[in-house]
Amino acid sequence: MVGFLLWAALSMAFGPTLQQGSDSPSLIQVEALAPLPDSLGTGGAFAGLDLGHLLVVGGSNFPSPLAEGGQKRWLESVYVLPDPVSREQTWLGPFSLPHPLAYGASVSTEDGLWLLGGTDGLQARGDSYFLRWQEGALKLTKGPPLPFPRMEHVAVRIGSKVYCHGGRSQPGTGPALRDLWVFDLDNRQAGWLELPPCPGPGRIFPAMGAQEGRLYLFGGADLQQTTEGWQRVYLRDGWRFDPASGTWASCSAPPQAAVAAPSPMPALGGSHLLLLGGDDGKQLGIPPALHDGFSPSVRAYHTITDTWVSLGELPEARVTTTAVSLADGWILPSGEIRPGVRSPQVDRASVQAPARGFGTLDGVLLAAYLSILVAMGFYFAGREKTTDDYFRAGSRIPWWAAGLSIFGTQLSSITFMAIPAKVYATDWLYFLAQVCIFLVAPVVVYRFLPVYRRLNVTTAYEFLEHRFNLPVRLFGAVSFILFQFGRMGVVLFLPAMALSAVTGFNVYACILLMGVLATVYTVAGGIEAVIWTDVLQVVLLLGGALLSLGIITRDLPGGFGGLLEQGMAEGKFRAFHWSWDATQATVWVVLFGNFLSTLVPYATDQTMIQRYMTTANQKQAARSIWTNAIMTIPASILFYLVGTGLWAFFKQRPEALDPNMETDAVFAWFIAQELPVGLSGLVIAALFAAAMSSLDSSMNCVAAVVMTDFVDRFRKAKDPVKRLRQARAMTVLWGMTGTGVALWMASSDVQSLVDVFMELLGLLGGTVGGLFVLGVFVPRAHGRGAMIGAVASASVLYWVRTFTPLHFFLYSAVGMVSCVGIGWLSSLLLPSDSKARKQIQES
Repeated sequence: MVGFLLWAALSMAFGPTLQQGSDSPSLIQVEALAPLPDSLGTGGAFAGLDLGHLLVVGGSNFPSPLAEGGQKRWLESVYVLPDPVSREQTWLGPFSLPHPLAYGASVSTEDGLWLLGGTDGLQARGDSYFLRWQEGALKLTKGPPLPFPRMEHVAVRIGSKVYCHGGRSQPGTGPALRDLWVFDLDNRQAGWLELPPCPGPGRIFPAMGAQEGRLYLFGGADLQQTTEGWQRVYLRDGWRFDPASGTWASCSAPPQAAVAAPSPMPALGGSHLLLLGGDDGKQLGIPPALHDGFSPSVRAYHTITDTWVSLGELPEARVTTTAVSLADGWILPSGEIRPGVRSPQVDRASVQAPARGFGTLDGVLLAAYLSILVAMGFYFAGREKTTDDYFRAGSRIPWWAAGLSIFGTQLSSITFMAIPAKVYATDWLYFLAQVCIFLVAPVVVYRFLPVYRRLNVTTAYEFLEHRFNLPVRLFGAVSFILFQFGRMGVVLFLPAMALSAVTGFNVYACILLMGVLATVYTVAGGIEAVIWTDVLQVVLLLGGALLSLGIITRDLPGGFGGLLEQGMAEGKFRAFHWSWDATQATVWVVLFGNFLSTLVPYATDQTMIQRYMTTANQKQAARSIWTNAIMTIPASILFYLVGTGLWAFFKQRPEALDPNMETDAVFAWFIAQELPVGLSGLVIAALFAAAMSSLDSSMNCVAAVVMTDFVDRFRKAKDPVKRLRQARAMTVLWGMTGTGVALWMASSDVQSLVDVFMELLGLLGGTVGGLFVLGVFVPRAHGRGAMIGAVASASVLYWVRTFTPLHFFLYSAVGMVSCVGIGWLSSLLLPSDSKARKQIQES
């Protein structure tokens, strides 16, 4: 019955996806907007968005046909489209600039559309302007001048920095420029700073875009002086500039030359840039009247695999226009369709995702799996008689099951997708972090575990009161609850977004399904149901990853050996970075930082401590810790190999990627698109499993903390049945809270706020970990000193995060060391009350 209801829910929520065919629509979709009022159109215009308004500025056109000897007219007109994404559009204008202006570059800024350089038809210009349409009026203000006059160049913005490259310094003459300049909008007094020039030739009309903080440069034309004057040399090359290191590197050249393609290149998803046609030089020298038009092809460059793929064609090819990026596509305002001929047409375009694959059998298997989870919850419900059963499973969990549950809790849905995605995009540099569990395990087994077992705690924070005082206990408990409050929403929201993107599932249905089902079986079966469902989910997670790796290597030339050979050749297995730089993931940063950051959850986090207490004795608990440690290394190798395998697979088949997809969703996309029907459903179930494994742990553990550290601490109910009802009510409350937070995240544009919130709370992990280290390793520490250390540590961490470039791996180390150091020093300088001294002696 439960399975039927789940299948019905899946059919209603995901029905269109489950029944979807294999026919793929055209990937390029174009919608015509209101045409430019100037019926001749314009080429070489500046364009961009400012406060949501589309501005088209200047340019040039030919009142009389070029084929009949017509002369170019230089324009000073400004047109405004107040709402380019609405259905009803009316252009305003023309308004006028002080002088004609064309063939420059434009960038949207907080001060308006920034017009950089260009030409007035007589000379190249080195001045700049900020243009703003506000309250029915056009406002033009002078901006900082360029280092020297230039035209036919390109500008791209990354964060607060604007990069300007290429062009020439006078009309009709050379040479083409290859220099690169940067202007920081947050540090304007520094002015334009020169960066290393591109190693390739100088170029006019190049295509340039940005992805993941890097610049990518393609095509354009060099200028060579001949007896007939300066002639264009069409370029077909590619370059990448990394602002962090200040270095250039070559990258894969586009399939054909592209001069004056709409630029900046639209960035899609997390790793694609679009090259929108351009002049490929194939009709060079053909009279204007016989010219067939420029290339309409749309090609996508994938920055991770360094590959190109064709996405189709635009209905009308245009050059010498600006590509104005939108959240879901781009706008092409006017532009040149043949030599001397402009079009007034304004189009909004986007790239549609390829057809998604998720069959009926996949849905049946997913429903069956979810039914099993619910059934397990109700099976264990009959064994929960007291809160000791509910929160500690009556200490009857086998060591191996507890170990698998520890492993499954740490392997969240975010990790299941994020580790392969990170390796897919980079290399194995973070692999050393996984080794730290072996370094941490002896410390936990021999120093922390005996303390918890001797005190027979239900929550880790009981120890803090035994060792220090009540305020320290409450500080640790509240920090844990706040962190889990955000974490529960994130572990539901992020995988739901990824599943929605790659399968077409309704994101709200995903969140509700995972949240409600996890709440049901956790409320019913308590920590025992959580642990045994974790065991099942770990098997499914590892099986899904192993299956995926097998499918990947099966389709690669040379199989698994070919993967190793190709990865080695291109540096994808790099695992060591030898340097003393504390701002990068060097060997010592990864090992030292992750040793302490790994110590925090395994020694102090309630989700871990609670599992240690579900076994029969300390020896069994120690075995569970070692079980997790032993599993971590081979499992990490598996997930890292999947990441490298995804890179090799999509390098061979770049057309199989969705250009709109964020990089973090690449594993989920592969599962949904490339695995056979049925197997895809099983591994999608693994993604659900990972999310629910983290959620059920958080729900039960937060309920345990609220009941033990607050309800029982201040007003404990004598009736064990009543206490069990209270515990279940708390679990329902936190399940609803986590699901509600995830739904709120899905319905609001709050991702940046959530990131900051989670990062700030995450900083407290090192501080709370420092309190436990202080309590276990520093006998003279007392409650007052510990609280001073905690507050000071949180302040130090906030300063480090905000004002230093320190690598985030070291945050926990800074928090822990500062808490222990300041707490120990404060304990030496300040007197302790007698109660605190007694607690120290007893512990």
